[in-house]
Amino acid sequence: MEESTYDTYNRARMFMELGDPIYAAQILEPVVENEPGSRSMLELLGRAYFHSAQLNKAESAFRSLIELDPVDNWAHIALARTLERQSRHEEAATYRRMYAVMSGGSLD
Repeated sequence: MEESTYDTYNRARMFMELGDPIYAAQILEPVVENEPGSRSMLELLGRAYFHSAQLNKAESAFRSLIELDPVDNWAHIALARTLERQSRHEEAATYRRMYAVMSGGSLD
């Protein structure tokens, strides 16, 4: 029996909680490829990439989240932190400011 998207998400989340973001990403990649509009899957994949230091892939995932929902303040701060980890502070500042505006003034 084929695993449902929901089951795949839960399995990947379990591996994230167990500290294995690389395996979580491997589980999620084919699902996100088949369902690029799934925000929850894309967010978890971006987190898995971020926590496994696959920063270019994390950046791409978070940019896709922002394209899907430009007012997702979490995606803005996630992208800012990803860019900061790549020492792209000036570019990150734009997303950090967007997050601050959307979240009521906090820059973190």
